[in-house]
Amino acid sequence: MSLSSVERQNQIVQLLFQNQRISVAEICTTFEISKATACRDLEALVSSKKIQRVHGGALPLAYSSPEIPMLIRREEQAETKRRIGQAAAELVRDGDTIVLGSGSTVLQAARNLKEHRNLTVITNSLPVMNLMVERSDISLVSIGGMLLPTELCFIGHIAELALEEVRADKAIIGVHSINLEQGLTSDYLPEAMTDRALLRAARETIVVADHTKFGRISAALLVPVEKIQTIVTDAETPKDFISGLQDRGIRVIVA
Repeated sequence: MSLSSVERQNQIVQLLFQNQRISVAEICTTFEISKATACRDLEALVSSKKIQRVHGGALPLAYSSPEIPMLIRREEQAETKRRIGQAAAELVRDGDTIVLGSGSTVLQAARNLKEHRNLTVITNSLPVMNLMVERSDISLVSIGGMLLPTELCFIGHIAELALEEVRADKAIIGVHSINLEQGLTSDYLPEAMTDRALLRAARETIVVADHTKFGRISAALLVPVEKIQTIVTDAETPKDFISGLQDRGIRVIVA
């Protein structure tokens, strides 16, 4: 049974996000259609703002470039990240058990936990470990594994096994990209898999992300946006994106 143009175009979008790129030739072979029909499908998807056209094929809309190292990235949007980190830390209560992921904005949240007492902190982030080890009033649970040098965090099978053994009240994580339809995504699948394990360990997920993270798409799916409870961001995040999140039942805090 032949597909309608709408059904075929929807499948093209699905293939595109699975493979990060699709060529006109691949579309012709997969759907047994002519080059002219494939090009018309791509132009229709461009018009509906579902893809971006490149020579010989297409890429996902707003496909994100690879993440730069955390030690360099922490200097970008520094004041914005400080405010976001402070607002996220205010969601933590004395006595909470919290998971802290990797990244420069999560590190800012960790720095703002200095007034909190009797916390248990579970983390795979080396900078967070170094920060928390000085706190005698905090129980620190360090998640080991394979070190990812660009992020200074531990990932992989060992980290994921350890995370299966812990439970937390809240998880505070950063992300590379957020898109309403495609969810939270990362540019490195092994890191995304460990981040999923971080989220599974907590009852509530708090995402910290400045405005540069929104509307982008990376290669590896972390979770759909509906799987998170709270996003802390800044005032430059587009209002229509904030409304879209709120329509999905997500609390948005603008720092």
